Amino acid sequence: MTRSDDMPTVLVVDDAPANLSLLAGLLQADHRVKLAASGVKALELVQRAPPDLILLDVMMPEMDGYEVCQRLKADPATRAIPVLFLTAMTQTEDEARGFQVGAADFIQKPINPLVLQARVRTHLQIKAYQDELRERNLSLQDELSQRLQQVDQLRESTLHVMISFAEFRDEATGHHVRRTQEYVRTLATWFYEQGQHLHLLNPASIDHIAKSAPLHDLGKVATPDHILLKPGRHTPEETVIMRQHAMAGWEMLRRAADRMAGDAVFLDHAMDIARHHHEKWDGSGYPDGLVGEQIPLSARLMAVADVYDALISARPYKPPMTHEQALKIIRDGSGQHFDPAVVDALQACLEEFQRIARTWSDH
Repeated sequence: MTRSDDMPTVLVVDDAPANLSLLAGLLQADHRVKLAASGVKALELVQRAPPDLILLDVMMPEMDGYEVCQRLKADPATRAIPVLFLTAMTQTEDEARGFQVGAADFIQKPINPLVLQARVRTHLQIKAYQDELRERNLSLQDELSQRLQQVDQLRESTLHVMISFAEFRDEATGHHVRRTQEYVRTLATWFYEQGQHLHLLNPASIDHIAKSAPLHDLGKVATPDHILLKPGRHTPEETVIMRQHAMAGWEMLRRAADRMAGDAVFLDHAMDIARHHHEKWDGSGYPDGLVGEQIPLSARLMAVADVYDALISARPYKPPMTHEQALKIIRDGSGQHFDPAVVDALQACLEEFQRIARTWSDH
């Protein structure tokens, strides 16, 4: 038979030269055979080029077959190689120990050529099936990762379109949306690093909350221009209409989530923020009059971020405040308008808020 690189490789490990010669003669017609006269040498050969199967003598000096097998099975790179023990031992406890350390089978000495060839052939076939299955699983994992990446890209695109609508109709100018997004991320990260709200906050949820923050005023796309863009104070009637943007934004996001048939977890925070970022800690906010921790955490973070940015930003009807002035007003509203814990977080993160404001300045 012509030797081919496609032939499976069998490593034979035995301290008796006669046994190595015998086994090589029985296998070399259909296999590439490598020989090792000790356990140490066998491990060196395996590390250099892993074989498809190992025939391993149990009783060897220095390092017996059990230890060699244990080391092979402890290494992820060699764990899948089938090990067939060669042994003259026939006690049940010997076989039990062999299987415990990871052996695939036993071949009794003296060697029966037909039994040896049949066992080797069977275990090579099993390994080939397992290798094929492993490759198929890796291929499926790669395909799944690509699909998930496509889904993430679609989600990002969906959020981008929604945010573009919100920015287009928002009376705020410049980088208000980006600043508030980064303020919310900063506050959420601070709580996470302090070990607070860990049932809600983790790196993934913080990212979702931050990406959802720009949608807080999405509902303003439904607000009439003469009210939304009015430079002065709103009348009581106009205020009622203006406040409807919270429910309008929530309804738009809810409909989008319904159409996604359960694949819209990433919109959950956006719905909470859109609906509840005008709620107040003492229950005097809108649209639902929620009190305290009834208000979703994401909306409590957004409330502080949104008001803070509005205070330090110039508007047609007012000049910008300093960071210290804005912080004082928010502190004064702690326990009434704002969650006191979020106000404390703002105080702790004030330098980062100032950096964000400089980075995304409107000037």
